[in-house]
Amino acid sequence: MSTRPTFAGYDFAGRVAVVTGAAGGIGRTVCDAFAQNGARTVNWDRVAGNLDTPDAPRHFAVDITQPDSILAALDATLAEFGRIDCLVNNAGFAGPTLPLDEYDPLEWQRVIDVNLLGTYHVSRFVVPVMRRANAGRIVNVASLAGKEGTPNASAYSAAKAGVIAMTKSLGKELAQTGIVVNGIAPAAVETPLLAQMSPGHVQTMIGKSPMGRLGTTDEVASLALWLCSDSCSFSTGAIFDLSGGRATY
Repeated sequence: MSTRPTFAGYDFAGRVAVVTGAAGGIGRTVCDAFAQNGARTVNWDRVAGNLDTPDAPRHFAVDITQPDSILAALDATLAEFGRIDCLVNNAGFAGPTLPLDEYDPLEWQRVIDVNLLGTYHVSRFVVPVMRRANAGRIVNVASLAGKEGTPNASAYSAAKAGVIAMTKSLGKELAQTGIVVNGIAPAAVETPLLAQMSPGHVQTMIGKSPMGRLGTTDEVASLALWLCSDSCSFSTGAIFDLSGGRATY
């Protein structure tokens, strides 16, 4: 593996990037990458994460399953920063790894509420802000599970399939507004989220990768930055695989 990238090469000066679930993992790495390129970053998460770094994002407490919580964070973000240029819907919850017929219905609903409905709720509140500016970038972090259907992860697979379809739909809706909407479908990425899964399940995902390894948060952040940059100007409603060669369509 190469050394950690510096994410240099983009100019986000004056722009505000909101990332959900940025207390750690992919979300925090995305925030750090934005900050390295001049953006002011905001973390919408239930917890703040590490604030003892120079580029730590501004934190507003958000539970993305609660619309009132999102609205409060939106109002606070606009009061402090005046705008939202980029939104990365990253917050997620894997849920247990169990056969469908053993899955607790309440856990199933929670996985859908966080991954699919949470992405919907955040987007429906932020899109009008971007419409008023006639500009914006939205990146939804989906999963290869939403394309392939991962065994023993039926709720997560279904939720992420919904995120993929919603990304395509919203991208078409906003295609002539100056707002572009795209998604990232990673295979397994080395984050604390994997701790919610059984070791055997994680190893199965690694075994399916032609590169034979997990992805990194840096690799996700690099793609997210391009999708939010001015260089991404003719892609919308698209899903970009990040799978180490595993994706087949």
